[in-house]
Formats: sequence, C-alpha cells, structure tokens
Amino acid sequence: MNRKVLVADDEEDVLDLVSANLKSAGFTVLRAADGAEAIAKARRELPALLVLDLMLPEMSGIEVCKALKGDPATAAIPIIMLTAKAEEVDRIVGLELGADDYITKPFSPRELVLRVKSVLRRLTGDSDPGDQLKVGNVTVDRARHQVRVKNRLIDLTATEFKLLTLLFERRGRVQSREQLLRDVWGYESMIDTRTVDTHMRRLREKLGGGSDCIETVRGFGYRIAEE
Repeated sequence: MNRKVLVADDEEDVLDLVSANLKSAGFTVLRAADGAEAIAKARRELPALLVLDLMLPEMSGIEVCKALKGDPATAAIPIIMLTAKAEEVDRIVGLELGADDYITKPFSPRELVLRVKSVLRRLTGDSDPGDQLKVGNVTVDRARHQVRVKNRLIDLTATEFKLLTLLFERRGRVQSREQLLRDVWGYESMIDTRTVDTHMRRLREKLGGGSDCIETVRGFGYRIAEE
C-alpha cells in the first residue's frame, strides 16, 4: 500500500508538526513549501494523499487543487485541505473542485492523522465485493469500484463513490446529514454538515440525467428513490 503523504504548507512549524505526527503513524512524509513545489512533487512522487494548505504563497491551494484534479495522472490523489475559519468560500470551492475533506486551523494533529486514515480507507474501499447495485439507469459496481450511467463510465472521487454506494445500499431509507458524516466520512463529532451538501451537489452534476434517483428530504437529508 502506498504510504506516502505530501504535506504542502508555507509555515515551517506546521510542516514539522504534521510531518512528525504522520511519521509516528507509519506514513512516509513529503514536504512542499509552496504551490509549484507541491504540484511538481505530486506529479513526480504520486503520493497516496495530499494535505494542502489553501493559503500558499504565489500559487494558492485552490490553484494547486485545480491543476492536480485537471491532470489525469494526479486526479485520483485525494486531498485534505487546511483552512482558516475565514476561508469558507475557498473551502467550498476546493470541495467542488474535488478535494475530499478539510480541517480548520488551528487543528489537533491527532485529528488530522485520523482524517488521513479515514480518507485512505475510503480510497481502498471496504465494501463487500461482487454484486452490482442498480437504480434506474445508474449502476454501482462495488467490485470494480465503478459507476455507470447507462453505458457511460462516471469519474468519481473515493468519497463520492462511498457516498453513492451507501445511499444505494440503503435505498428508500432517508439518511440524515449527520448519519452520512459518520458513515461516509467517519466523523464521530458534529462538524459542518454543508460538507455533505457540497459533495452531493457535485455528485449530482457528475451523474447528470442519472441524478434523478437521489431525492432531497428537506431539512433532514437524502435518500435513493424506490423504483
């Protein structure tokens, strides 16, 4: 299993703190102090995950995220964004570009390590192999980790695939945003539930005409429609 994690931050003390905790958890840490270096190392090293500060000098984290997600060679690398509380708009933009998670500064190093492990678990997939789940013209193949609308293969992030698979497995049952945060993201404590809405909006856009199977239950959450 790829254990390389690239950490991009222009604050030396943050790099030292994050690197030390990730190394203690068994990861190999790569470091970058600016956006250009982060892109170059991501393309050269192909890490398992990128921890990306949004406020990088010269080239912002948003630009780095856009560049990596737009490159087929690096598009599948999951990204956890480091943000300040005032950066809500940038955080939402980052999630819409394909980032998998975010954590707000100041943060607990232990929480960051848990987030990294959670994202990587979603990437490797822990669902039972074999069967396919089908609703309307959308098919989720858990064994191949693929989603198709009719015969068209849809490019989803690990989080989007996990989210859609869970909804398909619980078809007809409403899933609250809090429940989705626990079961998809692995969060035990309450955080901003808009994370769910942002990922759901992006998932619907990717599914296109197939998104009709996802119903919004106003004020509560989401469910897959019964046929």
